[in-house]
Amino acid sequence: MIDLYYWTTPNGHKITLFLEETGLPYTLHPINIGKGEQFQPDFLRIAPNNRIPAIVDHAPADGGEAVPIFESGAILLYLAEKTGRFLSTDLRQRVDTLQWLFWQMAGLGPMAGQNHHFTQYAPEPVPYAIDRYVKETARLYAVLDRRLADRAFIVGDDYTIADMACYPWIVPHERQRQHLDDFPNLKRWFHAIGRRPATARAYDIAQRINPNQPPMSDEARKVLFGQDAGTVPKR
Repeated sequence: MIDLYYWTTPNGHKITLFLEETGLPYTLHPINIGKGEQFQPDFLRIAPNNRIPAIVDHAPADGGEAVPIFESGAILLYLAEKTGRFLSTDLRQRVDTLQWLFWQMAGLGPMAGQNHHFTQYAPEPVPYAIDRYVKETARLYAVLDRRLADRAFIVGDDYTIADMACYPWIVPHERQRQHLDDFPNLKRWFHAIGRRPATARAYDIAQRINPNQPPMSDEARKVLFGQDAGTVPKR
């Protein structure tokens, strides 16, 4: 029913978390972004921004042609609406879930991503950039910690797509130079999600596909960080 184009990144994990929770049948298509497989023409027809994840739903609700979708937040929203799971139909709870989903897409993900880049991958240390993104990551952790002070999950008692979006970006907290003991409410939430059987299955998939995650090669660095306007294929 679902083709999932995936690699073992936080954004990729969001979708396996959802699919493993719901049991929707899917076929996994690994896209090794370090080898440039995201530039293959067949993939670009689905994901013109040459980023994973992407899906193709071969059984959309309207019974029409297959639906391709890129961008992890859009995929989570689509799948939640398709299944009626992890997104409330109550107006206020729905709005709450969506605003925290977009908070992750616009804040936690991009800022933690820059943190990863400047602390792990930059060819030489840039102290200002490291300080800027480590501090901003900490600020976002604090926002989430405060949110979780009086609730089990981000929107309340129920696990939602907002939690699925945020959790994979907290998994590499040590690489982000963050200490979960500084954020006790977030830490409790983080471990609760980690104990879910679907979470274990999702991360087992990642381990099978990319078991060793070797240090980034010069070739992979060039593929991932050497893109500009010229790497966008013309029609």
